[in-house]
Amino acid sequence: MNYDLHIHSGLSPCAEDEMSPNNIVRMAKLNQLDLIAVCDHNSLKQQAILAHVAKMAHLNYLYGLELQSIEEVHILAYFKHQDECQKMQAWLQSVQSDQVNKPEYFGNQNLYGIEDEIIGYEEVALIHSLNANLDECITVIHQNHGKAVLAHIYDRRNGIIEQLGFIPSQLNIDGIELNQVKDIERFKLEYPQYSELPCFINSDAHRLSEIKECAYPISTSEYEAFWRSS
Repeated sequence: MNYDLHIHSGLSPCAEDEMSPNNIVRMAKLNQLDLIAVCDHNSLKQQAILAHVAKMAHLNYLYGLELQSIEEVHILAYFKHQDECQKMQAWLQSVQSDQVNKPEYFGNQNLYGIEDEIIGYEEVALIHSLNANLDECITVIHQNHGKAVLAHIYDRRNGIIEQLGFIPSQLNIDGIELNQVKDIERFKLEYPQYSELPCFINSDAHRLSEIKECAYPISTSEYEAFWRSS
């Protein structure tokens, strides 16, 4: 399966308004992707509509989320079922910042309907860190039957190495996201204790033109093994 498991919708303040459910799915299909996940910042409120639109287009969809811990580290969370998202969203709301979004500074936080119409706006500023540390975020992801993947560990702000300078030992993660294939060998050499974890190459797309083309496949067996891992 060709995949892109880190795309943002217009709910994320740093994404373009063009990142609506149907636009994302159409671009993914145009790029011959088989599996996508949309991972908005600190919110799962757009997931039900995204999953529905993907299903109607016969595109495999994985429920996704990008959390920002109190250390300002980004963690991707993946879920198989909508009810897991609902429980996770309840927890997110208990640890979110109480700051109101300022679109003129941070960007719009649009909620879209089935036809890409804007049906609401998220008032809470999703750009801010959650009031939960890295370990707490990972623990809650697992408690809700999700998988935790460290986001863009090299080269980007809010990657764990940019923020902390290293990946702590014995971190209970399920995978690593890298920006380039060439970084896989570097990661395995620098962090041999995590060398058996799956490495994902995603786009972190904030505009339609950034969504990956079908260059990074994952086999069905590899995908199943990712979900079997503890």
